[in-house]
Amino acid sequence: MKAKILVATEKPFAAEAVQKIKQIIDNAGFEFLLLEKYASKPQLLEAVKEANAVVIRSDTIDAEVLDAARNLKIVVRAGSGYDNVDLNAATSRKIVVMNTPGQNANAVAELALALMVYAARNFFDGSSGSELLGKKLGVHAYGNVGRNVARIAHGFGMEIYAYDAYCPAEAIEKDGVKAVSSAEELYKTCRYVSLHIPATAETKNAINRALLEKMPPKAVLVNTARREVINEADLLKIMEERPDFKYLTDITPANDAELKAKFPNRYFSTPKKMGAQTSEANNNAGIAAANQIVDFFKTGNTKFQVNK
Repeated sequence: MKAKILVATEKPFAAEAVQKIKQIIDNAGFEFLLLEKYASKPQLLEAVKEANAVVIRSDTIDAEVLDAARNLKIVVRAGSGYDNVDLNAATSRKIVVMNTPGQNANAVAELALALMVYAARNFFDGSSGSELLGKKLGVHAYGNVGRNVARIAHGFGMEIYAYDAYCPAEAIEKDGVKAVSSAEELYKTCRYVSLHIPATAETKNAINRALLEKMPPKAVLVNTARREVINEADLLKIMEERPDFKYLTDITPANDAELKAKFPNRYFSTPKKMGAQTSEANNNAGIAAANQIVDFFKTGNTKFQVNK
């Protein structure tokens, strides 16, 4: 019996990516199923009933979805973050969950630097801005995206620092980046900080007043990671108290309307999460997800499993 592999994306992959995913699945001898732009959860629940594998993007896979998917063996999130999947529910049902780390990294990094340029030039409002050359940039978390941010920032001539509790200092410094020993040191040192930490129990609300108030004059915080890592009440207070502080993100905060109203020249959020919204990242993540599923069914490879 052929494995049935469902691509379920409320926010679809690019058409080119879908064709490449289908080709990989067809060539492996499996059955390709597609659910795009679905308008309600019941549509997803119906679609997963026969699926042995599911590829998703930002779609929510919770216990209800997993209960409906009686034949499901694996879920692959096409991207690095996987907080939209209930890992405990998947593990209890012996369903493997994977991500595709690194596939969107350059796209997110380019957006982070674009937001820094946008901030430095005062949101292109016609006034005199500043340059990134020579400015101190702090990279908070030195994973795939953080490394790419550092690589691109070198081209701007920035002085780059990084903090990552799980990455050895020597691994950071071999890239020409200065490793610091704490988040406090990073925020105290750098005028620009680019956030790349995941949303976990440890990191939620971790970017708070105690950190943000340490940032130097004309501070710029860029968040292309997750909304939940920001303490939004503390951020609002810092913005109110410091007319030199700017916040730019591609994850709309819960208090977006208030931030827009109060700080139109110091706050910016993209209309939706844009980090991975390039044709290249679309292709890379989708193709990686398809290949990982094929490899899983053919060889049992669980290299990128996140719910071990």
